[in-house]
Amino acid sequence: MSKPSAADAELVLRLYEIRRDPELRKARQWLLSEFKATTWDEVEAQYLSGTEPDRYFRMVTSYWEMLAAMVNRGVLNEDLYFDTTGEHVVVWNRIKAIVPGARAKIRPTYLWNLEQLVRRHLAWRESTYATAAEVIEAGSQLRSKGAKPPKSVKMKKLKKRAR
Repeated sequence: MSKPSAADAELVLRLYEIRRDPELRKARQWLLSEFKATTWDEVEAQYLSGTEPDRYFRMVTSYWEMLAAMVNRGVLNEDLYFDTTGEHVVVWNRIKAIVPGARAKIRPTYLWNLEQLVRRHLAWRESTYATAAEVIEAGSQLRSKGAKPPKSVKMKKLKKRAR
């Protein structure tokens, strides 16, 4: 993917501001702590009734689906996004069991953008985690009392891999 731009950084900050909205905060907290449905039928019976949980469920899922569409379509730099958040993975794990039923009853593409984004983010983590851990370790050792990096760590190689 291309190098993140100033516009990407601005969008990340704006999306963070939106997440700080008091109602969205309540909704996110509710989904992560009180949402218990494991099937779409349970969602319909327990949460989609015009009540506060209904509003919270729709608010959180639509926020993350919208954000995922932006990343999936290249509006927001994927690497920058993956570097700065992971809550969408937690949300997806919380609701993924209900998605097949929703797709059968509502539409086949229900939360498709979110699912695709989470899949790519998890693959990105797998491909970058080892490199990130090495770079962090080498950097930590360099900062402590002028220590040199371990012989097994070639900084040039790490810098190249970190790009």
